[in-house]
Amino acid sequence: MGIYLDNAATTAQKPAVVAEAVTEILTGEYGNPSRGAHGYSLAGFRVAEKARNQVKELFNADQRYEVAFTNNATVSLNEVLKGLIHAGDHVLTTSWEHNSVLRPLYQLEEQGASFDVVSSEAVTGRLNYQEFAEKVRPETKAVICNHASNVTGNLLDLEWVKDFCAEQELYLIIDASQTAGVVPINLSDGKIEALCFTGHKSLYGPQGTGGVCLLKDLPVEPVITGGDGMQSFSKVQPKNLPTLLEAGTLNIPGIAGLSASIQWLMEKEPAEKLGTYFYQELQKIAGVTIYGDFTNPRVDVFSINIKDAESAIVSDLLWEEYQVATRPGYHCAPLMHEALGTADRGTVRLSFSSFTTKAEVDTVLAALQNLALR
Repeated sequence: MGIYLDNAATTAQKPAVVAEAVTEILTGEYGNPSRGAHGYSLAGFRVAEKARNQVKELFNADQRYEVAFTNNATVSLNEVLKGLIHAGDHVLTTSWEHNSVLRPLYQLEEQGASFDVVSSEAVTGRLNYQEFAEKVRPETKAVICNHASNVTGNLLDLEWVKDFCAEQELYLIIDASQTAGVVPINLSDGKIEALCFTGHKSLYGPQGTGGVCLLKDLPVEPVITGGDGMQSFSKVQPKNLPTLLEAGTLNIPGIAGLSASIQWLMEKEPAEKLGTYFYQELQKIAGVTIYGDFTNPRVDVFSINIKDAESAIVSDLLWEEYQVATRPGYHCAPLMHEALGTADRGTVRLSFSSFTTKAEVDTVLAALQNLALR
């Protein structure tokens, strides 16, 4: 169909094993996990438990952690934030955040909580880390950070933030939507209380999958309550994890696909790193503005503008004339665009995956060069 560079939104190209795993569930003999002692239910239960163990292995999580599955990172973030933060609590966050963090925080603000935002530099989007200490309060309870910006590709100095939170005795919640599966994440030190992830991006799983890897003693209350298959006479959601955060029927076909993709990721050879090459060549094109910090480690997500053109027009031309799929606009991250100075037109975002080839990158570079000459 074309060249797909909208992987920060979702990876359209998946390993073949993902479809095979989903098909196996839909055509096999798999029932509802924890809803019976028969073979069908047990088969579904085993699929979910295998996937939980794979998530823990991927993130180097020990026995202190549990994995609860959700529909995506948005649901995971809502469950953790709304289950942990109450009236009177204060939260620190950053200008990198997606609306899946910002909108829950705005809701919590209406209910009596408060939050402050650590700002970023213009153009580079580099975080002003000193503001964490400047904005912390006695009532600060948690820090919520995007592990990598979905606009610039900038990578959080996670070790610095972990140490800050440990010193201040704050809960640390990480949005790993852009990094899970592509940047190594190690939970073995126990300094991240909750790691929220989605399955459909760099984990290469099906859409509608995701979850949270959280410490078992994290005092979260359930946001969604309902059937658990066991304590039917209880008027409240059972407190044990993962049941606390998994009311209702799990998406076993999706979880099976996610399980297959995680296994594929853990076994595959590292993909060719094309981001540095793309950036070096992109710098040679006159009229292109590149946003982000390229002096530190990052993920292969790039935001650009060409001269004074609207980002939507550039993105449309890339698709209509060159069959290159990109994402224009604000990428659900309004504070990031305010910091970058792109609130008036957004940016064109190009994001790579393991399936992106050098030939595709060269084709995209030539297309951008042609557009910049107009």
